[in-house]
Amino acid sequence: MAALFAAAERESPALRRAGRQAMLQAGFEEVFNHLDPYSRYLTPPEATRGRERHLGATDLGLTLSAGRRREVTISAVAPGSAAERAGLRPGDRVAAADGITLDAEEMDEAHAAMEGAPGSSVLLSIRRGRRRLDVLLTRAAAPQLSVAAGVRDGILWLTLPLFSSATPEQLDRALADTPTAAAPLGVVLDLRGNRGGLLQQAIRVADSFVPTGTIAFTEGRHPDSRRRFDAIGADLAGGRRLIVLVDGRTASAAEVVAAAIGDLGRGVVVGSATMGKGLIQVLVPLPGGAQLALSWSRILAPRGWPLQMLGVLPALCTSNGAEATARNLATLGTADSPMAVPLARARAARAPVPGSEIAALRGACPAAEGRDADLAAARAVLERPEIYEAALAR
Repeated sequence: MAALFAAAERESPALRRAGRQAMLQAGFEEVFNHLDPYSRYLTPPEATRGRERHLGATDLGLTLSAGRRREVTISAVAPGSAAERAGLRPGDRVAAADGITLDAEEMDEAHAAMEGAPGSSVLLSIRRGRRRLDVLLTRAAAPQLSVAAGVRDGILWLTLPLFSSATPEQLDRALADTPTAAAPLGVVLDLRGNRGGLLQQAIRVADSFVPTGTIAFTEGRHPDSRRRFDAIGADLAGGRRLIVLVDGRTASAAEVVAAAIGDLGRGVVVGSATMGKGLIQVLVPLPGGAQLALSWSRILAPRGWPLQMLGVLPALCTSNGAEATARNLATLGTADSPMAVPLARARAARAPVPGSEIAALRGACPAAEGRDADLAAARAVLERPEIYEAALAR
């Protein structure tokens, strides 16, 4: 390949101007266009940012979420972090990072703007009411705040906006620090907007709630790609009623957690159809720090259906409007529930699932961005134990 690129550079001034890195990236992209949506070439900076994100190697001490009118907002600030020292607080709107405008419809780019090497800085343009603030934050070599916990209305609300190596430990600590008496109605695990992370992180998070059973399977062409992940720990939530909130931006590892809890009857999934990213990539290092991310296997839920393209369907759908949500709530767990048939068909699906079937199933509860109605629906289910019990998968 080096000889090919050298010849191309000799013959083409345009390719010489583009440079070897651009040619390499374009060549791999053309190859991967014929494979799947997630196999890709990562430039050295992209590969570095990916490693930092998965390892939780850099931290500003803030958690981003999608707000109203396409605004990116701060949903949590870690005590003692750079964000707290700068005076940032939940509800602040992040308009730009290093001069680049942030948009809630492109949360991947917003999160990427927060990432960087430990010791590097980012200039955030903050909106607080009518005030405008410019805040310079320096990234620390510490795990990101990946679990926000709080008790409201007798419910333990756990928000996981991302996965990092610290997520399982942070989640376990939040569960241990909140006894049943402090949150008698149960637990809400909010995975809306969570882009996912490493499969092992998802397995450990699900294991904090699932006492027994298979959390997920993987399968591919190579024998080594076929694996089974069983629950090995205790239910740290102590059997408390559990709601999992998902939306159209819930992806990858977050989908694994939601699928396991729903399939195994440990909790009730509420929200909309998730993204449907159920492929595992292996990372192949290249000279110079670049990487190839190649899809290696697909992820299957405990009942054997594939997450890829299909995604996770909720038992209680909130994306069809308030009236439809109310009807769904009134019939939850019965044969009259509008999600009863789609859920049964989804759990019976086996790869490869025809595109027409995927479209029909996802159409029953279209993917949508999370909204306040999700929180009200979760509370309504927890407040009525008979509805909750009826909605659990059997």
